[in-house]
Amino acid sequence: MSSKPALEKSSCDVEALPVHEEAMSTSSSSPSPSPRRTAYISRNTNETKIQVSLSLDGGPLDLLPADGSHFVNDGLRPPQNQNAKTHASQITFSQQIWIWTGIGFLDHMLHAWAKHAGWSLRIRCSGDLEIDDHHTTEDTFLALGTAFTTALGPRSGIARFGHAYAPLDEALSRAVIDISSRPFFVGNFDFKSPMMGTLNTQMVHHGLGSWAQNAGVTLHVDVIKGNNDHHRAESAFKALAVACKMACQKVVGKEGEISSTKGVL
Repeated sequence: MSSKPALEKSSCDVEALPVHEEAMSTSSSSPSPSPRRTAYISRNTNETKIQVSLSLDGGPLDLLPADGSHFVNDGLRPPQNQNAKTHASQITFSQQIWIWTGIGFLDHMLHAWAKHAGWSLRIRCSGDLEIDDHHTTEDTFLALGTAFTTALGPRSGIARFGHAYAPLDEALSRAVIDISSRPFFVGNFDFKSPMMGTLNTQMVHHGLGSWAQNAGVTLHVDVIKGNNDHHRAESAFKALAVACKMACQKVVGKEGEISSTKGVL
């Protein structure tokens, strides 16, 4: 199935800020490090309040800031206490991942995506889950797509294309991405059940289509085989992660060059 998701709702208030930081250097004799590609996004609508902090190159991330009455950093429990160990948090020397959307399975997939893409990622969302999971899932992917394209910057000096296969036991998935500035998504998942935890399986396709739209990428994700829906979904996100890592890789000797016959992306 293919999709070109609609543009974001006009009532959306989005703040997208690139954050220019230097990558960590491991030696005093090493050449000057290139800036880490990072972004902070605050996206507020009547349906969801979302914060995203992303580093495409891993490394440390500041805690998400307090944001009025939605995220007050009161330190009591997630999503207010970002130092709390949760089902989708992992802090290592090279990566910091902390995710809380209120939808456990979605958190799990975003965690896997960030981990295997080499990203550092902090996300928290307060959404209208009393209705269903649709707005929270869609808007989280839209915000993450905006963070991705903001962090990536002018799209010069990168590999541009990425592809990967990823297995999880009996399941196998393939992902192919082109950082093309031509948003398009094709996904085939064929889930067997309507729900995975509290996430509607339809939202995997819709969410990735929303991400591709705001990220400005052409994306194909296909689950090739597998009997277990959890395995099918996770293998798809892991394949996507590795493909993203390949496409975002900086190419030595191509600094400042646009990988396009048109000369622009």
